[in-house]
Amino acid sequence: MSTCVKHAYCEFFFDLITFLSVFIGTPGVGKSTLSKELAEKSGLEWLEVGKLATENCCFEEYDSLYQCPVLDEDKLLDLMEDKMTGGGKIVDYHSCEFFPERWFDIVFILRTDNTTLYDRLVSRGYSGKKLEDNIQCEIFQTILEEAQRSYKPEIVHELQSNTPQEMFANLCKISEFVEGWRQSTSG
Repeated sequence: MSTCVKHAYCEFFFDLITFLSVFIGTPGVGKSTLSKELAEKSGLEWLEVGKLATENCCFEEYDSLYQCPVLDEDKLLDLMEDKMTGGGKIVDYHSCEFFPERWFDIVFILRTDNTTLYDRLVSRGYSGKKLEDNIQCEIFQTILEEAQRSYKPEIVHELQSNTPQEMFANLCKISEFVEGWRQSTSG
């Protein structure tokens, strides 16, 4: 019987020295919500890539069409390199193909149905091309396919993220993934 079935609350079993995970997905799928909750419950450090980039000026220019800065990936990777040594991190970003494969033990792609995603993005002020392209990104599974091309298939996991109940279930699934990973790497 799983931890989640036995207990009303998930227990997390993390090797804080070596474990590294990334949560990716279209904006609005719940990456930050899940990352924050997981960090609070596990003691892992949550690295919000967008926040790190903003705080450290890791941008090349401003894209007026999408109304957002364009990430300087090299500068960001240089900044993150030292942070990633030693493990114990949860990385939260909407893309993954530029992160080195060696950084992550597991990759979770959060997915949301299009109606729910549309409502979430509109409530954040997305409109026009930015809204349309993000919805299409989810429809065409762009980020999922990007992760599948960038990482070993056995570490890439897709999770649905439409409701608070699914978020709780995802926390449980993640704890089970991590416990299995911990047992398989401990010899």
